[in-house]
Amino acid sequence: MSHPIAIITGAASGIGLAVTKSLIAKGWRVVMADVDGKRGKEIAAELGQKVLFYTTDVSSYEQQAKLFKAAFDWGENRLDFFAANAGIADTEFLYDAKEHFDVNGVLQPLDLRTINVDLIAVIQGIWLFKHYARRNKIPGGKVVITSSAAGLYAMETNPLYTTAKHGLVGLARGLGPIFAKENIHVNAICPAFVPTALCPEEMLDRFPKEHITPMSTVIKVYDKLISDSSIYGQTVELSLDQLYFRTKPDYPNESQRWLGEDSAAFWEEAYKEPK
Repeated sequence: MSHPIAIITGAASGIGLAVTKSLIAKGWRVVMADVDGKRGKEIAAELGQKVLFYTTDVSSYEQQAKLFKAAFDWGENRLDFFAANAGIADTEFLYDAKEHFDVNGVLQPLDLRTINVDLIAVIQGIWLFKHYARRNKIPGGKVVITSSAAGLYAMETNPLYTTAKHGLVGLARGLGPIFAKENIHVNAICPAFVPTALCPEEMLDRFPKEHITPMSTVIKVYDKLISDSSIYGQTVELSLDQLYFRTKPDYPNESQRWLGEDSAAFWEEAYKEPK
C-alpha cells in the first residue's frame, strides 16, 4: 500500500514545518508549499525523499492549481490531506491615516493581500483538494484549516487578518457537514500565540512565556483531526496545552433555530438549477 500524501502550505517555517516533520515521522509523504522557495528547497533537501517542495504563492490560483496537480501526480493518483496553513498579517490598515492617490486625485484601493492569502486562497485550495479527493482510489480525505484565536475574538491591531480568520471558522462550519457526506472531513483550528514567522523576530523573546501555546499542542490537534473521521465541521481552539472544541452560539429563539437547522430543504429548492 502506498504512503498517504499530504499538501501543506506555509510549510517552510512555523506550524507548517512542524506538521511536515510530524507527518514524515508517521510514514507520510508530504508536498511542502511556500512562497519562500530558497528556504523551502533547503529544508526539503534535508528532509529527504519523502518530501517534495513546490514554490507557491497561494494567492495565485494558477500556482495553487499546479501545486495540487503536481502533488496528485507525485502521489501516484493519491491525495489524502490538505493543511491550509499559509497566512500573513495585515499589509495595510483600514484605520491608517497614510493614503495613496492616483494622478487624478482618486483614493487608491486598500491592499487586500491579507484577505487573498488568508481567506480566498484557502477557499480555492479546498476547491482544488475536493477535485482530487474525489479521484482517490477510496474517495475522500481530510482538510485542516489554520484559523486563529483572531477567528474567535476581535484582534483590533489586525482587522483584515481578523476578518479572514473569522471567515475560515464560518467556512469550516458551513462546509463540514456537506463534504462529510463524501468522506471529506473539513475542520478549522484556532491557535492562540504560537511562535511563528508572523511575529517579528525581535519581539519573540519579549513575549510572555506563560502565554505561549507550544507546538506540541498544534501537533496534538492535527493528530486528532487526521485520525478521527467522526470529526468534521468543527472549530478547535488551542490554548497552552489544551484543545477546546468551540460550538457555534446558541440560537436566541425557535425561529432562528429553524432557519439554522431546518430550512435546508427550502434553500435547496431555491438554489436548484433551472431545468
